[in-house]
Amino acid sequence: MNRRAALRGGAVLGLLIVVFVAGIYTDQAYPEYLPYFGHRSVNNVDVTELQQAIRLVQADYVDGNVDTKKLSHGTVQGLISALGDPFSAYLDPDQYKKLQQSYQGRYSGIGIYLSFSTTSYPVITGTVPGSPAAAAGLQAGDQIVKVGDKDMKGVTSDQATTLIQGPDGTKVTLEISRGGQMLTKTLTRAEIHVPTVRSAVIANHVLYVRIYQFGTDTSTEFASALTNGLPGAEGIVLDLRGDPGGFISAADDVISQFVASGETFELRDRNGKVERHEVSGHHAAPNLPLVVLVDANSASASEIVAGSLQVHKRAKLVGTVTFGKGSVQQDFELANGSDIHLTVKRWYLPNGQTIDHKGLQPDVAVALPSATDAYDVASPAQGYAKDTQLNAALAVLAA
Repeated sequence: MNRRAALRGGAVLGLLIVVFVAGIYTDQAYPEYLPYFGHRSVNNVDVTELQQAIRLVQADYVDGNVDTKKLSHGTVQGLISALGDPFSAYLDPDQYKKLQQSYQGRYSGIGIYLSFSTTSYPVITGTVPGSPAAAAGLQAGDQIVKVGDKDMKGVTSDQATTLIQGPDGTKVTLEISRGGQMLTKTLTRAEIHVPTVRSAVIANHVLYVRIYQFGTDTSTEFASALTNGLPGAEGIVLDLRGDPGGFISAADDVISQFVASGETFELRDRNGKVERHEVSGHHAAPNLPLVVLVDANSASASEIVAGSLQVHKRAKLVGTVTFGKGSVQQDFELANGSDIHLTVKRWYLPNGQTIDHKGLQPDVAVALPSATDAYDVASPAQGYAKDTQLNAALAVLAA
């Protein structure tokens, strides 16, 4: 078994995700590899019952053409599900491949950002410029009611990924709810590359930077946004709304751009061992006024960044209480190319506090009336007059 250091700070494997049209997302860091020095000894796990069940199925099940591969996948999936941890999951080889592609911002799909709820339908929070979704007129605020004949109420991000993503050139039909009206859209999937960072200069020399998720290229893209946008800037708005998290190394790098010294965050394993992460590298804007936008869909790695900057008194948070995910997952690739996405550590703010199941409290609490009111940096001409949270952040900078 290969151990992939997929340390991520992201949202539930499935809860709000930037489904680069379908990509499961959470705290993961597949590009960072750690050596695997052997299995821990495992005590008190009786596999006799499992072995008996497998033999019974093979010997006596009425249909002799049993799909043994499916049985194998189901066995491991059941084992991980029995942990009762919403952030640990089993991914078959195809799902794991799609997950890796989503971290790189490359996939074949339709080009939408989605947020998820366990009690309602996925909501489109934005579209990728030039994507099939943008060409078809899909909008932020649209609810996806069906994909094909599959009802989407309460689906997770990985389920959405499987349904929406597919080979380049194939078609997918969505049933959309928009303002009480039902629309049917058939789109042709295409190869898409999505940047994780977008920026613009707004409101009298304020650099606005949005991070959609913490992927493999986020550190480089973020540094580039600062290099290009900081000259002449009098303040910064860092938008982490709807950001489900991602690689904790990228979170480290973003914090280090704004804080000159000290701890960024710390990790603790099941034995209580503490791994302290310190500010490092280049500090592009250690003193420029900074406000961070957050909401209920800001999770894990984005909470690491927002919380650390708040604890360091480097930035004020504007928006609503964040998701509250204080755990970190790691990918363990199995011999057949499948993956166990397992919670291995918990993370803490520099002051030793955890936000798990609590979230971060904003310094300035402001609600956004509708998802469609949010400023879309990919379509800056639409402006931000209705974005109450962004306007509150600008007011904090101006104070």
